[in-house]
Parts: sequence; structure tokens; C-alpha cells
Amino acid sequence: MATTMATKEELKERIEAGIPGARAEVRGDDGHHFEAVVTAPAFAGLSRIAQHRLVYDVFGGELGGRIHALALQTKAE
Repeated sequence: MATTMATKEELKERIEAGIPGARAEVRGDDGHHFEAVVTAPAFAGLSRIAQHRLVYDVFGGELGGRIHALALQTKAE
């Protein structure tokens, strides 16, 4: 099965669909390395590690594979 390169638009849509109320700003144009700033009410009261885990869970096994790297900054709303 051939895999297509990821796009920043795809990552933005998936983060916002996977975390209720989330707003994401995603940068990266090489299809493998991305940076995202994610703001969500779901992050309130969570540690930074737990916030990042919520975002990483959206992508499951794709991180480290199809999506080689995703640098995150998270903010509670």
C-alpha cells in the first residue's frame, strides 16, 4: 500500500476533529516534519505531557512513520 505525504491542512483538520473544541495552527511543508500550536478547553487541568498525549493519540501509529515528527505547543483555553 502506497502512503501519501501528510499535509499541514490534514493535520490541522484531524487535530480539530479529534479533540473537541480544539484550534490548531500547523506549520511544515516537507510532508514529514511539522510544528503545531494547539489550543483546547480539553487541556484545562492537564499536565503538558497529558495535553501532548491527547494530540499524539489523534495520529496513533502514524507518528514516527508517515508523520516523522510533530513538535507541539499546547495551551488550555
